[in-house]
Amino acid sequence: MSTPSPTRIAAALPSEYRARLTDTAREVGFPVGARIFDEGGRADRFWIVRSGTVGLDVHVPGRSPAMIEKLGSGELVGWSWLFPPYVWQFGAEAMSPVRAHEFDAMAVRRMMDADTRFGSVMGHWVGQVLADRLVAARSRLLDLYAATGAGNPL
Repeated sequence: MSTPSPTRIAAALPSEYRARLTDTAREVGFPVGARIFDEGGRADRFWIVRSGTVGLDVHVPGRSPAMIEKLGSGELVGWSWLFPPYVWQFGAEAMSPVRAHEFDAMAVRRMMDADTRFGSVMGHWVGQVLADRLVAARSRLLDLYAATGAGNPL
């Protein structure tokens, strides 16, 4: 049996903190192809996928957005809400019908400030997600550029 990913909420947050967080959520849905957020937009909320698949992408000048990762059940969609200036660093699109818990970023940041243990656990989780996403973005962009020969010296 494989170890649960530390970026999935069930493996990252103790049950008391998961329950506390999900108590503040509202249920939302996105149809296939819906843009959940765009790179450069205001990061005022985040989501945890309940079902479906969300694709993360990054703007590449002169090209279509580059898909860097696909997220599924239990995964966090969006981390930019935690770090000023609260601007999305990636974009996100529903790759299939998506059901998710949606969270108000400001309300969660207030909860984190009010309970430092909760804040620490949340911060570590989002930090792990951030580290994993940056590694995925780097790998995907290296794959894309290697495939086209971009950057090779003449």
